[in-house]
Amino acid sequence: MNTIQSVSTAPTGPRRWYTHLYVQVLVAITAGVLLGHFNPALGEALKPVGDMFIKLVKMVIAPVIFLTIVTGIAGMRDLGSVGRVAAKAFAYFLFFSTLALVVGLIVANVVRPGEGLNIDPATLDAGKVAQYSAKAHETSLVGFLNAMIPDTLVSALAQDNILQVLVVAILFGISLASIGERGERVFAILDDVSIVVFKLVSIVMKVAPIGAFGAMAFTIGKYGVGSLANLAQLVATFYLTSALFVIVVLGAVARLCGFSIFRLIAYLKGELLLVLGTSSSESALPALIEKMERAGCPKAVVGLVVPTGYSFNLDGTNIYMTLAALFIAQACNVDLTLGQQLLLLGVAMLSSKGAAGVTGAGFITLAATLSIVPAVPVAGMALILGVDRFMSECRSLTNFIGNAVATIVVSRWEGRLDRGALDAALSGRELVLPGHAVPAE
Repeated sequence: MNTIQSVSTAPTGPRRWYTHLYVQVLVAITAGVLLGHFNPALGEALKPVGDMFIKLVKMVIAPVIFLTIVTGIAGMRDLGSVGRVAAKAFAYFLFFSTLALVVGLIVANVVRPGEGLNIDPATLDAGKVAQYSAKAHETSLVGFLNAMIPDTLVSALAQDNILQVLVVAILFGISLASIGERGERVFAILDDVSIVVFKLVSIVMKVAPIGAFGAMAFTIGKYGVGSLANLAQLVATFYLTSALFVIVVLGAVARLCGFSIFRLIAYLKGELLLVLGTSSSESALPALIEKMERAGCPKAVVGLVVPTGYSFNLDGTNIYMTLAALFIAQACNVDLTLGQQLLLLGVAMLSSKGAAGVTGAGFITLAATLSIVPAVPVAGMALILGVDRFMSECRSLTNFIGNAVATIVVSRWEGRLDRGALDAALSGRELVLPGHAVPAE
């Protein structure tokens, strides 16, 4: 049942610059910013355009994950390697997620972006963050684990829960691989269906510029670029810290694994612009799965690492949580001891797990963290509510790049990374896998 996919690097002919997806998305984002700035009312009214595109993408996420994982696992000769890949992936996630939390904590203590604001927590409108606090109180370790198990085998594919799809797909893939030759027909059918689904993904991505335009016009129209001024130091600190984490930390990891982080970012430029425009890393999840396969990562590794990373490898969200928590404490003149900061770090490690790459998830997990650490007032979140949307974009971008790096690293650890395909992809040559559409960049 093991299949080997060959990679073609044959040129598909020159394409005009305006046909590339990243160019179209960049133009759309620029147009959205201008419209939102000069006509805020119209920009805010375009929110449904961005929402509908996100719904289109979510429509294909579950089948893409299911088919990728099932065909990847069933195509493996050794099922023991599935557990090995998962163990390596979680070891990577735990280390770098914790490192991201520590980086945010250190930067907040050095830069102290909230110092001098002298905010009295009693004067803050706690009602503004009540909805996030309510969702945060619903989050617990037991509740999280219970939510991973779907009500039925099929319901996982119908609900917006990546982890449920992941659980069902892994169990189904292992079961399919365990029955040997009798599973050949099912495997062949699913392999053919995956070709259709990836073609569907390429069709959906054609309207990505429209979705990015609507989402960006809404963001600027509702919140305005001027809203950044009041909390400019926090936003700037977060963006700079995230950029340094990607370039220095992930860049060092990439170099140790024999590739350039800058070339990887260039390879994913279309998806990164889409994430920037929609403020959600989930909008580019199907495209990331396809691109990682084209870059020489085996389907089984991609299927396990990418979807799992969307819940357990959130570098940007983790940097944000410790940085934002200490900003609130500093703004409210709350002096946290080293012990309290370590407690905050420990709680954030737990609460950050399970936050999918959806807009607002970082804010909810921050509320969950602060609700357990009483020294920092939860009402202080009202201070950053106005700029959270802008920081959400940076969180999503950092999370997205982190998961791309993780996929390549785990593939290399497994000794199954196709270096020729990776080098070809990162050097800008178009790659076409059997059953996948030509990349629309």
